[in-house]
Amino acid sequence: MAILWRAAAGLAILAAFAAGVVTMLVVVFDLRVELAGSGLRPIFSFGAPEAHYAALDAHRAANPAPAQPTATAARWTDFRGPLRDGRYTETAIRTDWPGSGLDRLWHHPIGGGYASFVVADGLAFTIEQRRGDEVVAAYDVETGVEHWKHAWGARFEESMGGPGPRATPTWHEGRLYALGATGRLVSLDAGTGDLVWERNILDDSGAANLPWAMSGSPLVVDDLVVVQPGGTAGWSVAAYDRRSGDVAWHALDDVQAYTSPMLVTLAGVRQVVIVTAGRAVGLRPADGALLWEYPWEVGMVPNVAQPLPVGDDRLFLSASYGKGAALLELAPEGDGLAASTVWETHRMRNRISSSVVVDGYIYGLDHAILACLDAATGELMWKGGRYGDGQLLAAGDHLVVLTEDGDVVLVRATPERHEEVAGFRAIDGKTWNVPAIAGGRLLVRNAREMAAFDLLPPS
Repeated sequence: MAILWRAAAGLAILAAFAAGVVTMLVVVFDLRVELAGSGLRPIFSFGAPEAHYAALDAHRAANPAPAQPTATAARWTDFRGPLRDGRYTETAIRTDWPGSGLDRLWHHPIGGGYASFVVADGLAFTIEQRRGDEVVAAYDVETGVEHWKHAWGARFEESMGGPGPRATPTWHEGRLYALGATGRLVSLDAGTGDLVWERNILDDSGAANLPWAMSGSPLVVDDLVVVQPGGTAGWSVAAYDRRSGDVAWHALDDVQAYTSPMLVTLAGVRQVVIVTAGRAVGLRPADGALLWEYPWEVGMVPNVAQPLPVGDDRLFLSASYGKGAALLELAPEGDGLAASTVWETHRMRNRISSSVVVDGYIYGLDHAILACLDAATGELMWKGGRYGDGQLLAAGDHLVVLTEDGDVVLVRATPERHEEVAGFRAIDGKTWNVPAIAGGRLLVRNAREMAAFDLLPPS
C-alpha cells in the first residue's frame, strides 16, 4: 500500500510540475494548446492572438497591392475544385519532389477560420477572422500580396475549433459569393471587392446557428446561389437569385449539417445533392423539388464529409462516430429517382475530411489513417499512413495530403499498397483547411499561416 501511495504521490507531483511548465509556457511564451480533430490529442503552437493580428496588419501595410494581379488562367472556382470532387485536372503535377520539399512561392500570416481558397483571374480568395471582423480577402496567386478585402463586424467562436468563418467562398463569372459563420451571405465584385448584394440566411429562414456554425460553401447553379440555413417550415435549403439576391425558392425542413451542396448528374438527372443532419437528398435545381432521399444520420456529430459521385449513377457517403460508409445507386422511379444500397462498410469513416475517387478506387482518411477501398465492392485494399484529421486532393495518379499538423505529403493513388513518395512541413499549427491547386500552384492555409508552393514539373 505504501508503494502505491508513493507512486500516486509521484505521479501527482509530475502532473503538477507539468501543469506548472505548461502555465509558464502559456504566460511567458504565449503557448497555444488546441485539440486535434479526435478531441484527444493536443496540438501546440506559440503566439498570442493580438500579436498575430499585429503582425498581419504590419505585413499588409508593408506590402501594398500592385495595380493588377499576376496574369494567369488558373482556375479553382469552388470548394474542393470546380466539380467539388477533390480532383485537380488542369495540368500534370511534379512527383519528383526534392528532399527539402517543393519550392515555396510565398508564406504570409492570415486571419483565423477554416475556409479554403478559390482561384480565378490571378487571385486567390478566402474568408478569415481578423479580431472582431469577418474578412473576405483576395490575394495574388504568385506573390500572396493582398489586393482587396471586404469586412463586416461578426465573430463566431467555439472551444474546439476557435474563432473564424468555416465556409469557402465560390467564384462565378467575375463575382464572389461568401458565407460568414453567422449567416451573412455576400455577393462581391471579384476584381475589386465591392459589395453587390447581401443577405443573412439565418434571419431569412428563422433558423438558429449550428454549434460549429454555418459551414456549407455557396453553390452557383445557373442563375441561383444555393445555401443551407437549416430552417424549418421549408427553409432548410434556400436559393437566391445570383444577380439580385432575391429569394428564388426554399425547401425541406431538415436540420443542416456541415457539408456543402454539390451539382451532379446521376442516373441521367441533373440535381443538387445535399447531405443534411439526417439524410442525403437530391433536389431539382430550378425549384428545389425533392427527387430522392436516403437516410444518413450520425448519432454524435452531424455529417461533415462531402458526398462523392462514383460513375454515372452511384454516390458514396461516409461519416465517423460509428457510422462508416455506403455506396448508393440511383435509378428512375416515377417522376423522380430511387436510392438503393450497393454496399456498406466500416472501413472508411471520414471525420472532418472527404474522400476522392481515382480509377475506380476510393481514397480517404479512415479517422486519421489513409485507406483505399474498391469502389465496386467496398473491399478494403489497404490502410496506412497516419495523417491526423488532415485533408486530401487527387492529382493525376497521386494524392496530395495536407496533414493536421501542416505537412504536405505525396502518396501514389494505387490499390496495391500505401506508398508515400515525399513530404515536407508546409505550415505550422492545427490545419483542418482543405488545400487548393490551380495552375500548378498548391495553396495551403490554417488559422494563422498561408503559403503557396510550385507543383509544376521542372521545364
